[in-house]
Amino acid sequence: MLSTIVWGTGNVGRAAIRAVEAHPALRLAAVLVHDPGKVGRDAGALAGLGDLGIAATDDVDAVLATGPRAVVYAASGDIRPDEALADIIKAIRAGAVVVTPSLYALYDQRNAPPELREPVLAAISDGGGSLFVSGVDPGWGNDVLPLLISGLGGTVDVVRCQEIFDYSTYDQPDSVRYLVGMGQPMDYEPPMIAPTIPTMVWGGQVRLMARALGVELDEIRETVDRRPLDSTVGTETMGEFEAGTQGAVRFEVQGIVEGEPRIVIEHVTRIHPSCAPDWPTPPDGQGAHRVIIEGRPRIEVTVEATDEGGNRAAGGNATAVGRLVNAIDWLVDAEPGLYDALDVPLRPAIGKLGRKHP
Repeated sequence: MLSTIVWGTGNVGRAAIRAVEAHPALRLAAVLVHDPGKVGRDAGALAGLGDLGIAATDDVDAVLATGPRAVVYAASGDIRPDEALADIIKAIRAGAVVVTPSLYALYDQRNAPPELREPVLAAISDGGGSLFVSGVDPGWGNDVLPLLISGLGGTVDVVRCQEIFDYSTYDQPDSVRYLVGMGQPMDYEPPMIAPTIPTMVWGGQVRLMARALGVELDEIRETVDRRPLDSTVGTETMGEFEAGTQGAVRFEVQGIVEGEPRIVIEHVTRIHPSCAPDWPTPPDGQGAHRVIIEGRPRIEVTVEATDEGGNRAAGGNATAVGRLVNAIDWLVDAEPGLYDALDVPLRPAIGKLGRKHP
């Protein structure tokens, strides 16, 4: 079995511990944490499982010195990209296969900035490890899923990938209020939708789809729309959001082909279903990922995932983790390298059917 480290125990890390523990080819060897309050706690307890007999530690060097075969890097890179890159490079230099959702610019690794790509390639050359960066959105929701569905079409006019979510279910209040801007005055400028940021995060997915579909992009464009709350609303997890503040945001990252938006990644995000009811909605109001192939035939596929007591955001995190963790044994067998979603196959859940899950 492949010794595997989970680095981070937040929203993604909890799911990663469960996924590694459930995988027939992997052995959870250690769990790394940053919070001193988690040091010494059992990894299973941190992930909502029974005790696994593995105490969480913050000693990165000691863990990497054991020579793990793989590392699931689940620590956030949103507001600490330089630190995340340094951590990941350290693990690659230790010879590990690293899978992570934390570095947006490396989802489309071929077009990543040289200051990111070159240190990773140097670490791979020196240490013999590998790196695969993916997730859900950006991730399978706008690479392998739409490409698979496009293959069912006779003609394809537009590929549209949507994430439609009620963000009151998202267990990151600071990100929701300050990065996305929910509950902020309408003159507040949310960093997540500032000009060029959506393209930085999702543009790689547009390029991946274009490459797989064999088309040349003229350019990538962005559109943004925001709506205020008509009345003050209360949420179970994040308290009140006042009338007149941002209650919904909708943006598109468009791949332009011969002057037309042909590959579109769209986000529709609300803090309450009463805001922007004319915008697309998920089937049950909570959240979904949807792919629409406009063409003949027109094809629409909606994916709803739940975890941790029925939570949709947790379900999305778990699918991102599934994509990554299930790729580890393939990556171990492959040559050391820097991989993207078009390189790494999405395979059946080999050896998992009927297994008791943790």
